[in-house]
Amino acid sequence: MATLSGHHALVTGGGSGIGAAVALTLAQAGATVTICGRRREPLEAIAAQHSDIHAEPADVTDRDAMLRLYKQAETARGRFAIVVANAGGARSGPAEKVSPLLWNETLAVNLSGAFFSVQPALAGMRERGFGRIVFIASTAGLKGAAYVAPYVAAKHGVIGLMRALAAETAKHGITVNAVCPGYTETPMLDRAVERIAATTKRDAAEARAALAAKNPQRRFITPAEVASAVSWLCGEDTAGITGQAIAISGGETW
Repeated sequence: MATLSGHHALVTGGGSGIGAAVALTLAQAGATVTICGRRREPLEAIAAQHSDIHAEPADVTDRDAMLRLYKQAETARGRFAIVVANAGGARSGPAEKVSPLLWNETLAVNLSGAFFSVQPALAGMRERGFGRIVFIASTAGLKGAAYVAPYVAAKHGVIGLMRALAAETAKHGITVNAVCPGYTETPMLDRAVERIAATTKRDAAEARAALAAKNPQRRFITPAEVASAVSWLCGEDTAGITGQAIAISGGETW
C-alpha cells in the first residue's frame, strides 16, 4: 500500500460502495480524506469509521457547491493533493425511450460532475508540482453496452476528459488516470439486479448470475479491489503512470 501521509484527498460519492472503500483505503494509507455526496447521513457513517475521514455534503453537478466544498475543506485541512472523482449513477432502458431529462441527468452526474470535482484542484496542483487525479470510470467507458446509452456516452467522455487533463498536466508533476471496474458489488449493482429481475421475470439469483457471467472470472469485482488500484495510483512511486484507463474487470476488456 502506498504511503500517503501528509496528503489531503477528496473522494466524491464517498458515502457508499466504491467511494467509501476508496476513502477508507486512502485514510489507512495515511491521507486525510474529505468525502462528499448529496446526503449527509451516509457520509457521516463512513467518517465515523476513521478519524481522518471528514464528511462535507455537496452535489457534484453543482459547480458552485463544489467550489464551496473546496473552500471549506481546504481551509480546514489543507490543499487537495489527491482527487478521486467517483460519483456517478446509471439507469437502464432502450435508447429510443431515453428522455432528454434522463440524458442530461446522466451526463451531469457522470461527466460534468467529474469535471467539476477536479477542476478547482488543478491550479494548486500545478503550483506545488504534485497531484494525483483518479476518475472512477467503468468498462462502459471502454466498450459499448446495451440499454445504458447515456451512461456509456458519459463514461467514454470521462476517459476522454482524463486523457485531455493528462496531456495538459504531465510536465507539472500531476498524474491523471482512470480506473474502469466491471460489475462491482455495490448498491448500484443491487439496483441493476432488481431492474433485470423485474423486466425479465427472473428471480434475483438468476439476474445476478447473468451479470456475473459477463466477467470471464465469473464473479463480481469488489470495492476493495478498486480501492487498492486507486491507492496505488495515488502514490509517489507511480509518477510515470498518467493518461491510462486501467480495467479491473476479470478480463472483460483488454
